[in-house]
Amino acid sequence: MNVEATQAINRELNRDERLLWSGRPSQGLLLRGSDLMMIPFSLLWAGFAFFWEYNVVSSGKAPLFFMLWGVPFVLMGLYVTVGRFFVDSYQRGRTFYGLTTERVVIVSGIFNRKVESLSLRNLPEITLSERSNGNGSVEFGGKAVSQFMRGFYWPGATRQLPPTFDLIENARQVYNQVREAQRQAA
Repeated sequence: MNVEATQAINRELNRDERLLWSGRPSQGLLLRGSDLMMIPFSLLWAGFAFFWEYNVVSSGKAPLFFMLWGVPFVLMGLYVTVGRFFVDSYQRGRTFYGLTTERVVIVSGIFNRKVESLSLRNLPEITLSERSNGNGSVEFGGKAVSQFMRGFYWPGATRQLPPTFDLIENARQVYNQVREAQRQAA
């Protein structure tokens, strides 16, 4: 069990509830499978936005409106090209996972502390996504979400995603622990 995750999850436990597992997503900057498509898209977007803004500003003849028009597109280009990696890393740095005798708990949040709690008795379907090194994700509810959506981290977009123990070590072991805890809670 991860010490930081254990401390974060213990704050959320009920009186008779016991922590069975705690963990965190992989830390630091990383590439996801979705980046295979996102990197070329982001380079095209940012390249066009910079090209537009440079030409408008360097012409010296364009109205102020046209000079300002490109600024949001340049900023968005910077975000999708570089910024999203730092936002994703920061978000994962503030995320903690827990499995208790009663529920699955996810503590996260960039600006505010957000606690998601799913009862083991009412837990929807569980999906395991595993890499060859044993790392992976355990998703609670619905069909597995495309990695494109999971790795994009546009503000507010993660609300559309099902709760997930994302990018954890020993994903199959955690998946099996969740299933066993479900049987015990029934």
